[in-house]
This record gives sequence, C-alpha cells and structure tokens, in this order.
Amino acid sequence: MTKPPVQEHPNSRIVAVTLDEESIGRSGPDIEHERAIAIYDLIEQNLFAPDGHEDGGPFTLHIGITGNRLMFDIRRQDGTPVVAHLLSLTPFRRIVKDYFMICDSYYQAIRTATPDKIEAIDMGRRGIHDEGSRTLQERLKGKVRVDFETARRLFTLITVLHWKG
Repeated sequence: MTKPPVQEHPNSRIVAVTLDEESIGRSGPDIEHERAIAIYDLIEQNLFAPDGHEDGGPFTLHIGITGNRLMFDIRRQDGTPVVAHLLSLTPFRRIVKDYFMICDSYYQAIRTATPDKIEAIDMGRRGIHDEGSRTLQERLKGKVRVDFETARRLFTLITVLHWKG
C-alpha cells in the first residue's frame, strides 16, 4: 500500500529574497537584471520549509557570502528570526564552473551551430543545472525541505551570484 502524498502547509514558502550587498556586492545592470529574474522566479513558485518550522511561514530569505560559505538567513515574514544556515560553497565550485563553460558554449553555438548541436549542448547545460540542484537539496537536507523545482531556482540564483559578466 502506498502512502498518500504529504500535504504541504500553504505557508511553507519564501515570499521575499534579499541579497547581502556587503558580501555579494552590486554588479552591472545586466547581472542585476539576471539576479532580479532569478529572485522573481523563486518567489513566484517554491516549497521552502525549515525543519521544525514547516507551518511557521511564510518566510523571507536573506542570502550572503561569509568566507567560503553561503549564508541563508531565514526569517518569518514579520522579520522574526527562524534560523541561519551556512553552506560550504566548495561542493558547488566545480558545478558552477562547468555550468558557466557550457553556457558559454551554448551562446556561441546559437550563432553558428546546427539545431541538433544546440539542442545537445542545451541538454548538457540542463544536466549540469540538475546536478547543482540535487547537490543543493543534499546540502539542505535536515535543515530546509525544498522540492526539486525550488532547488533549481535556488541554484540558478547561486550561479547568478557568481556571474561576473
């Protein structure tokens, strides 16, 4: 007999994301635009439930970088602190580097390559993005429950934080 799917609490979600300008910094207009899109997509649809606080949301997420760690400062919508998690960026370093390399290949291919070649590169790009998303889910396990699509959106934001243009 299979269990019915777990019903998610409607408040198990992020309603706002801010970036710590002191640790992340500001960038040019193109990068700031990409960051804004990544944040919009994340807020638009997500499942985000800090362990032990699944029904205490909705939540806000403040993201910063402390040394070689990604900081997730999670608060309730009213600003009440919930928990802060520091995640090592080391497991993401190779994935982000590979992701940028394949994105560069993809943008170059769009100009001259055949549709089959572009599709193959895009499939590789999605595969690396999925790997980063799974890695993020693993790193958050026992801390914050996120579904795969939310992990994808968070990983997109992490890559945009590393983008130098």
